[in-house]
Amino acid sequence: MTQWIWQQANWPNFTYKTQALIELEQQFLQNAGYLLGAYKHISAADQEQLKIDLVSEEAIETSAIEGEFLDRASVQSSLRRNFGLASDNRRVPPSEHGIAYMMVDLYKNFAAPLKHEVLFDWHLNLMNSRADLNFVGSYRQHDDPMQIISGVASKLKVHYEAPPSRKIPEEMGAYVEWFNTSADLPVLTKAGIAHLYFELIHPFEDGNGRIGRAIAEKAISQGIREPLLLASSKIIQKTKKQYYAALAANNNNLEITEWLIYFATTMIAAQNYSKTYIEFLAAKTKLYDRVKDQLNDRQAKVLERMFEEGIDGFEGGLSAENYIAITQTSRATATRDLQDLVQLQVLSSTGERKSTRYFLLLGPF
Repeated sequence: MTQWIWQQANWPNFTYKTQALIELEQQFLQNAGYLLGAYKHISAADQEQLKIDLVSEEAIETSAIEGEFLDRASVQSSLRRNFGLASDNRRVPPSEHGIAYMMVDLYKNFAAPLKHEVLFDWHLNLMNSRADLNFVGSYRQHDDPMQIISGVASKLKVHYEAPPSRKIPEEMGAYVEWFNTSADLPVLTKAGIAHLYFELIHPFEDGNGRIGRAIAEKAISQGIREPLLLASSKIIQKTKKQYYAALAANNNNLEITEWLIYFATTMIAAQNYSKTYIEFLAAKTKLYDRVKDQLNDRQAKVLERMFEEGIDGFEGGLSAENYIAITQTSRATATRDLQDLVQLQVLSSTGERKSTRYFLLLGPF
């Protein structure tokens, strides 16, 4: 019979090779210093945009990891309201509101101790549209085992079974105490343990992944003493199979060096994405400074729309049809406007005729 990790005598005393993590910890702290400096050197408007863009990216991607796909505009609208920024009056669906609420609370109150009440509040908001759950805003209490399974009903495979519900108050009491008394651990080490430890307890009926990743971000923010602006879930989503495999490797193994290495490299990759995003915003400012008096209203509107798509831009590039739809202009005018933008070295173009696609010409970051 499988002995799960929480059934072992030394649980939850994880072991790992500190030496294997030293360079990763140092690199992360160096990157954090660079990002903080770069953030302070962009305009206030760009700081605001960066915060909304990266926090919304994290909100959307942490939900996508769990198979929930959210509307970006609604998430950003809710974020702006929760941050006290100017916003539109759109009606925000419960799922978008819930994740935005948690992300803003995490950002504003990162330095506060972790409390059960905070976790309950996050869960209540995340699950506010889930009529199928029995326990919302509280730890699970059902008698059935909390299992991670795969396969069909006739041939199920149990990948992991979490501690039974009756043990959750004790387990989470120990977890919260550990989190609040382990400030001496290196930043990524603590955050990596915090995430894995929480997932192994799996205290909620649903939403454990999103809350576990949020706790890891809280640990990092406390470690660097700044609210975190990392779209770490975007990196995780790109390699989701690797992420789940790394978690699963410790279903019955207290030695977690490989998990911590995976976690650290993922967070550094997220830092690199943030660095690119800051450089993208700086390039945007330079571009506008260069051509601001040479754009007509249509071109300015389309250019702003392209920047709203972020680093990746329009999927497959901007087409003349996109331009017409955004500006409600004629094809002839759209063609002329786009050619002007290419001449101004604002856009580059590829393809011919109806296959022509346009991309922001910002240079390498």
